[in-house]
Amino acid sequence: MDQDVSVGKTVAFIIPVRHPQNARNWPGLIARLQQTIKSISAQTNPSWCCVIVANEEADLPVLPQGFHVERVSLAPNPNYQMDHSNREAVYEAVRVDKGKRVLAGMKAARHARFFMVVDDDDFVSRDITAFAAQNPDAPGWYFDKGYVWTEGSGFLFLRSDFSKLCGTSHLIRSDLYQLPDVLDEDAMEYVKAMMGSHIKMESILAGQGAPLAPLPFVGAVYRVGHVEAHSQSRNVFRSHLLNRETIKRPRLFLSNALRFRRLDGAKKGQFGMVV
Repeated sequence: MDQDVSVGKTVAFIIPVRHPQNARNWPGLIARLQQTIKSISAQTNPSWCCVIVANEEADLPVLPQGFHVERVSLAPNPNYQMDHSNREAVYEAVRVDKGKRVLAGMKAARHARFFMVVDDDDFVSRDITAFAAQNPDAPGWYFDKGYVWTEGSGFLFLRSDFSKLCGTSHLIRSDLYQLPDVLDEDAMEYVKAMMGSHIKMESILAGQGAPLAPLPFVGAVYRVGHVEAHSQSRNVFRSHLLNRETIKRPRLFLSNALRFRRLDGAKKGQFGMVV
């Protein structure tokens, strides 16, 4: 890949794509990836690029302008599918695999001012790049609020504490990642924490004197409830409304019910959702 695609760009979106052997339905994965690509393409400010990180043998669609592929030669993740008997082993394997893919994408786009990692089935606000361009010296932002969407549904659920739930939830100044040149044991631990997961990065950066601020608008839509969803996430209505906990607690039921929003034309436009 041309190593200069990120020169002068405000935001580099990084999309790590799993090994084809770790996909239950590769055509379905690609169809969702194409929707994510359309979402990123809707940015109102043109100062962005996107790097899709995929295996050499992965069959990808023709990409529009602004998108580039960084090919890697990583083996299939043997612990990719969720095993509830040993969840930590699964999470560890995912952190290693995703971390290496994200690192490869960031190195290919190292000249961008900010990085945003985007899962290959999610949607992002069209205002991400414009907002970052207005605040070029900020350390970055975590997405305190975001929408959760069940594929095929006509409703979105407004979720608080979104950055703890979804990986598509951080916009961070690129120099703060301190990309390692050599992947020794210590560097791999850092890569797992900062690139292979979204759970610890806020506390890591705060400890380094670069605390993230909450993004002042809804930044992303987390797609759930489909066959390739690694977290085995449930239908949003069942998760937040029609379950034992909410039924037993009327106030929680009402509070959650008021968080649902119709997926109308304005919302689709805001997140470039061509679905």
